[in-house]
Amino acid sequence: MSSDRVDYIAPWWTYWLHNFPHINLRFQPIDKTFQPEDENYQQSLIFLGCVAAAGLGLNLLCLAIYLSCLCCCRKEEEEESKKPNSCCVTWSAVAAGLITCVAVGVGFYGNSETNDGVYQMTYSLYNANHTLGGVDSLGITLPFGLKQVSGTMSNMRSGLHQHLARLDEIFATRGDYVQTLQFMQQMADNVIKQLLGLSDWEKAKVDLASIADQSATIEYYRWLTYLLLLILDLIICLLACLGLAKQSRWLLTTMMVFGVLTLVLSWTSLGADLATAVGTSDFCISPDKYIMSKTKDVISADIVHYYLYCNQTLSNPFQQPLAIFQRSLTTMQIQIQGLLQFAVPLFPTAERDLLGIQHLLNSSEASLHQLTALLDCRGLNKDYLDAMVGVCYDGVEGVLYLCLFSILAACAFTVMLCAIPRAWRQIACREQDYDDIDEEDPFNPRARRLGSQNPDHTNMHSFCSYSSSMGSQTSLHPPAPAVSNAPMSEYMNHTALFGGNPQYENVPLIGRGSPPPSYSPTMRATCLSMTEEQRRHFGNDFQA
Repeated sequence: MSSDRVDYIAPWWTYWLHNFPHINLRFQPIDKTFQPEDENYQQSLIFLGCVAAAGLGLNLLCLAIYLSCLCCCRKEEEEESKKPNSCCVTWSAVAAGLITCVAVGVGFYGNSETNDGVYQMTYSLYNANHTLGGVDSLGITLPFGLKQVSGTMSNMRSGLHQHLARLDEIFATRGDYVQTLQFMQQMADNVIKQLLGLSDWEKAKVDLASIADQSATIEYYRWLTYLLLLILDLIICLLACLGLAKQSRWLLTTMMVFGVLTLVLSWTSLGADLATAVGTSDFCISPDKYIMSKTKDVISADIVHYYLYCNQTLSNPFQQPLAIFQRSLTTMQIQIQGLLQFAVPLFPTAERDLLGIQHLLNSSEASLHQLTALLDCRGLNKDYLDAMVGVCYDGVEGVLYLCLFSILAACAFTVMLCAIPRAWRQIACREQDYDDIDEEDPFNPRARRLGSQNPDHTNMHSFCSYSSSMGSQTSLHPPAPAVSNAPMSEYMNHTALFGGNPQYENVPLIGRGSPPPSYSPTMRATCLSMTEEQRRHFGNDFQA
């Protein structure tokens, strides 16, 4: 960029992105100049998307290796080993939730910033198009019937030519008046010649309104897509946390599938955003150079330089033809005033045409002042600078935040995809433990509920039940000998069967107000190995 340019300075992040390696698909470094039509430059942007695709493949490969190791490595299912795993799953879910919330917040901010930048650019394009449209409309109202300013050069189509032709017939007998009319005609031709000497604006004419409309449409769908992606990430994270809390295997499985899909979308958006940010930064580093290279074969470089820089040292390239136009209008008005003063008394029929020419000159002078204001560089230069600030500041900054959102979302869902299979396995292990318990096990709470409904299990149910109406549940006093009619030696024999020492824990529960004792694994195994006859015998004794 030119050293004297102080109005627009590219932000630092555009220089950082501009310094990214520009490599085509043949792994050859290329020029970093913004050249969207060049095939190698397009390949350099596609290469950035391929880098994101490689990151996605590596991420999925790491997840596949982790899941394979998780499925192949069987750990011992002891109670001490389950607690650390559960804690690991919990903290993984918390970390994934926090990262997702941060990513969604960053994504909303970046999406809003990008939308604001594009909106500012489209608004500036509409203003610039309105200025150029005003120049075209003023070109239509010129008194010479000339549309040179708008590019269609129809010479002497209406207006002054018709009036001068009729006046030439009226003043045919007065040579001095005819000479005055010829002088006015020469001045009109001189103005036309000066205007025809300007650059052909028709070739350089660009419908900025259509460009702004296309940009606004694309931005709307981009904004809506990212909004839906942000909402999808948040919903998936919440449902995954709900599945962990409810220990729902089908919900966790569904969220795992959606998590993989969201992981793919995150890496895809990262590649698209990175390529967009680098390409836009290449343009923002030197926008003047690119614009002048695109218009060098269409319009004069002095005109483009005048509107892009708009310095006080630069002269208006339209100043000379506009000044000639102004002087010609002033001279023609003086001539018309003289004819109205001296020729009308002699030729009353000429008054109508002279007043018509005077009206055209007055309207042309007003149009000339408006045209001079519109052709001044300050209006279009301001629109140009506003567009650059919108794209290179807010736009690129917002895209960078969207890149950060994609990275955080990928990390969050990677952690979530690592935690969900482990949680799913723990839930499966718990259900398997419950399924392995024998339905006839007297220590199984499910067997107690079934025993209360099935009268055939009355004796076995009495083995592990007690009556809360016999006294306080917190009483630990030994039972009185008179509670049971069975001899104490028989109870001691029962104690020997369980492999323990004679304690009050081994005394039958009938008549005790305390809750049932806790049995050791050896006692439980002995009970399960007892025959049906022994169980019936012990049951009868306990009921006795």
